[in-house]
This record gives sequence, structure tokens and C-alpha cells, in this order.
Amino acid sequence: MADQAAARRWLGGLAAHSRPLILATVSAGIVVGIATIAQMAFLAGIIHQGIVARAPVEELTLLFTGAVAAILIRGIAQGLQARFAARCSRKVRSEVRHRINRCWRATGPVAMGQISAGTLAREWLDHTDALHGYFARFLPQMILAVVVPLLILGVVFWLDWLAGIFLLLAAPLIPLFMALVGMGAEKLNQQHFQTIGRLSGQFLDKVRGLTTLQLFGQTTPAAETLRKRSDDYRRVTMKTLKVAFLSSAVLEFFSSVAIAVVAIYIGLGLLGYISYGPSQDLTLFSGLLVLLLAPEFFQPLRLLSQHYHDRAAAMGAGAEIVERLQKLDNVRSPTPAPTPQQAPDVVAVRGLTLVYDAERPVLDQVSLDIKKGDVIALTGPSGGGKSSLLYLMAGFMEPDQGSISVFGAKPGAVAFGWLGQSPFLVHGTWADNLRLTTPDATDIAIETALHQVGLGDLLKSREKGIYSRITEDGQGLSGGQARRLSLARVFVANYDLILLDEPTAGLDSDSEIYILEALRKLALAGKTLIFATHHQALLTLANRTLLVTAGGVHDA
Repeated sequence: MADQAAARRWLGGLAAHSRPLILATVSAGIVVGIATIAQMAFLAGIIHQGIVARAPVEELTLLFTGAVAAILIRGIAQGLQARFAARCSRKVRSEVRHRINRCWRATGPVAMGQISAGTLAREWLDHTDALHGYFARFLPQMILAVVVPLLILGVVFWLDWLAGIFLLLAAPLIPLFMALVGMGAEKLNQQHFQTIGRLSGQFLDKVRGLTTLQLFGQTTPAAETLRKRSDDYRRVTMKTLKVAFLSSAVLEFFSSVAIAVVAIYIGLGLLGYISYGPSQDLTLFSGLLVLLLAPEFFQPLRLLSQHYHDRAAAMGAGAEIVERLQKLDNVRSPTPAPTPQQAPDVVAVRGLTLVYDAERPVLDQVSLDIKKGDVIALTGPSGGGKSSLLYLMAGFMEPDQGSISVFGAKPGAVAFGWLGQSPFLVHGTWADNLRLTTPDATDIAIETALHQVGLGDLLKSREKGIYSRITEDGQGLSGGQARRLSLARVFVANYDLILLDEPTAGLDSDSEIYILEALRKLALAGKTLIFATHHQALLTLANRTLLVTAGGVHDA
């Protein structure tokens, strides 16, 4: 219930930001309702004048013109209603995606790397798109389901108050049963989103790890897990469909019964079998207009019932999105330490503490200065905190205590080069991958950077050169070549600070030599290099080696 309440508040806040577009949608819908009433009135008038008054066709021209005008106005208003609704939905979904994007950026790549890519894709696509029906259809229809029936009810009471009472008595039954059915629909939709989330995340993880599963003979258990998750998703989907069909059947039943009662009353009244109240004054015009308006009286309620499932879907998706956004609010806020010297040529670390395990801090009150142009090697035992220190300098993580100043700015505020243990590539060309950081890089600059990391000979062997295609998993490149292609971005972008996490780990001897030569060129160019490594050749490249162990950082 707490999740549902939080989702309702969050959706309410989004609606407040889009109130003008929602009101515009409602206004267009009200015009549609008024035009519908006018259309039915002109149609009833035409039939009454033609059959009862036996008026010639030429005398019906004004009524026909009015009916055509009402139809045109109704069509234009419906188009505007759809347009305003689409704009409202687009605005809301864009705002939600901006919030999710800000949440992801604030969470940082390290924490984001622990979340399944399927889960993130689901939040960005499925959950956000699930809000469309709520803002484009349900919210405007909630108002229209009150205003339009009241307009029609006013006309019906003016024509025949007894028929109006029949409609008035039938109307509350529909929202009542909608609410009863909707209580189960919200819970089912939330369960539906959770189930598909687990399924999509597990499926993507299994596909990515297919080679590992085959090597260890675990493909059959993995397939069985996916089969069970798929079956769970099927059952939840069928339950949701059952609720949808049930609510539609309930609505159609009560609206049909109410319309039938009104039709019987009108028919008996016109035949003279009912002499109570206003029935004696019924005419073909008033009786036919009441009959024509009766279905239109229930139509907004029908639409609301259909769109009620949009609300349930939005509540389910909203609960998941709110949970993600709330995690950002619960991110540990660092305890401020004395602000380090804001020198423009120093990476200053003061009182830095990072804790994963309360009994053994990864970094404990670390303080150090790294001058611009230094080549710093971080070494020490695995798990000692080398990568964590790099992440903190990059701004990928927030410390529990202390602060860092990178050339006078917060970590991450100044552009820097990064090379992790796994190269980052995108599906496209070599040039596309190098222009990720420098979109305006020329072809000559890209070719020069590739030669500097030792990919010149490989580039010459490719028919399309820098416009050769490459996949995100580096298909067609060895692990060392992919690592060097990522390193080439640093040469294209010309960063002052370059952070590298085990740049030669897992590489063959030839690739190691190329990486070492590339880093030596960067060092000679006066770049600030900070890298974590166990490689002896890289240690000799550094002018200062820091030992990271037991929570401390000391000169080796």
C-alpha cells in the first residue's frame, strides 16, 4: 500500500506539471460532448419533422445543415483532443526519462554496473511508455466522465424528468463496480511489471553469458529457469486479461440494462400505456432524442472503464520508477571534510574514507597530492582499494568522508580520459567509436590516434579504413586491439588527466608493448596519468608509485 500511495503522489505531481495540456484535452472533449448533443438533437428534429409533421425536404435544409456542422465540429474537436492528449503524454514521458537519466547519472557507473541491463531498459522503455494511457486517456476521461454525462442528463431532464431519473439511478452502479474490479487490477498490474522485469533481466543476462553457460554445461538449467519465468508471466498476463474482460462485461451489462429500461419507458409512453408524470407529453422528437442520448450518456463511463486499466498499468510502472528514484534519495551523503586546496594544477585528496565493510574500510583517512604532469602507479594486493580510488577520482562514486579536488574542480566536473578493464565500444564504425568523446574530430586526427596506439597496420588491412564496422562486443578485434581502440579516444580528445584501471590486464605480450608505448607518449606529452597495475613495466613508467593496502595509501 505504501508503494501505491507513493506512486499516486508521484503521478499527481507529474499531472500538476502538465495541467494546461490536460485542461486543453478536457476542453476539447467537452466540445465533442456538446457537438454530440447538438447532432442528436438535429437528427431527432429531422426525423420528427419528416415523419410526424410531414414537412417537405426543402424545409429541412436548416436542420440538415446544423447536423453536418455538428458532425464537423465534433470531428475537429476529437482531433484536437487526441492532439492535446498526445502532447501531454509526450511531455510527461520526456520529463520522466529526464528524471531517470539524472538518477542514473547521480548513481554513477559503478553502482549502475551492478544492475541488470534488462532492468534498466525496462525502466527506460516499458515503464515510461506505460504512463501514456494514464495521461493521454485516463486523467482527461475522469473529468469528461462527470461533465459530459451531466450535460446530457440536464438535456434529458429538460425533455423528460422520469427518463432522467432512470439514467441517474443507473449511473453510480458503473463506477462502483469499476472501483471494485480496479482494486484487483492495480495489484495484478504491479505484479505483471515485476514479473516481466525479472524475465527480461534474466533473459538478457543468460544471452550475454551464453558462452560461459555452455562451457560449464549449464544451458539446460538456464533454459528451465527462463521457462518457469515465462510461465509465471503467462499466468499473470491471463489474470490481468480476465480482470479486463470482467470489468468490460460488468459495464456493458449495466449500461445495456439502463438503456433498455429507458427504451421500454419511451416506447410504452409513446403508445399511451404509461400516463404517469411527463410520459403524456412525450413526442417522437423528445422520445427519440432521449433514446439517442442514452448511449451517449454511458459512453464516457465506458471509455473511463476501458482506460481504468491504463491507470492500473501506470500505477504498477510508477511504483517501480518511484522505487528507483527513491534509491537516489537514499544514496549515502559524504561527511564534509575540510575543503582541500583548490589549486588548478593539483589532484588533492583530503581525509578520504570509503567503507564497504564497517569492520574493514577500503580507504581510511587517505590524504595525498598529485601534481599535474605526474605519472602515478597505484599498486598493491587485489581488493586493496586501487580501483575504488580511481573511481573516486573520476567521480563515479562518492566517499563516505573526505573530499577530492581535481585541478580545482569536483571529480567528474573536468573532462578526463578513462580506460577500464573492459573496453567500451558501440555498434558502428571505428570513427563512430572515437568520435564518442570528440564529435568534431577529423578523419586525419582519428587515423593519427589509431597509429599512436599501434593500430596502423590493422587499419591499412581494412578495406573501409576508419569506417570499417564494429560491434559493441568488438567482433573482429582481439581483446588487446579493442583495448587499444578505446585508448585511441584519449589521443583524439587530448585530455589533461587520464585514469586507467589495469590497462594491460589479460593482454598478450604484443598488445602490452603497444599499450606501454602509447602511455609513454602520453607521459612525454605532459599528461597526468594515474593507473592501477601490477605490471612491472608499467611501474617503471611511473615517476611515483603508491602502495594501496590496508585502507592506506603510501609511497612504495
